[in-house]
Amino acid sequence: MERYIRLADKLSAWFGKAFAWCVMVMTLGVGYEVFARYLFNRPTAWAFDLTYMMYGTMFMMAGAYALSRDAHVRGDFVYRLWSIRTQATVELVLYFIFFFPGVLALVFAGWRYAGRSWRYLEVSVMSPANIPIYQFKSVIVAAGVLLVIQGIAQVFRCILAIRTGEWLKPDDDVEELEAVLQKEGLSAIAHGSEAIDVVEPREPRR
Repeated sequence: MERYIRLADKLSAWFGKAFAWCVMVMTLGVGYEVFARYLFNRPTAWAFDLTYMMYGTMFMMAGAYALSRDAHVRGDFVYRLWSIRTQATVELVLYFIFFFPGVLALVFAGWRYAGRSWRYLEVSVMSPANIPIYQFKSVIVAAGVLLVIQGIAQVFRCILAIRTGEWLKPDDDVEELEAVLQKEGLSAIAHGSEAIDVVEPREPRR
């Protein structure tokens, strides 16, 4: 199980980091649009389509990566008080009740949606440039498949946590600045890479 988890984590990280470059394409496109629109009064017909396609692709393809790093939002005001075995048991049940049905629905519905788009080579109706978007619809299926692969790894994580009483942490990776600052001088209650804002009180200055 641990080998599968590590393999799935690496696969999700590779796709997440590869598609993170979409933000650079989006930034260049928007920068060029602003430059052309306000300096030369010649707005482009494709910048809007580029923006939502790049952002949507980055957002979808990074979902499995975020799941592998425990970076999705969790309302854990009760969860963090449980033992690790209780956390893992609840997560394991919820993966089968909510996660897998939702993600599998995304894959199957996305397959039909993308297939229909490819059959007639769909173009955008948001601009007169007729930008092809059928390839963009395929991202739905790809993101869903990655989430299924990573979801199985998370189920294995839960099983190992129930057995051992410890969460198997992912490999070291990039960290948010807030997490780095907390490690340097503040203490926090943490689950995986997620930090809870609990700060030690400091003595008042005299």
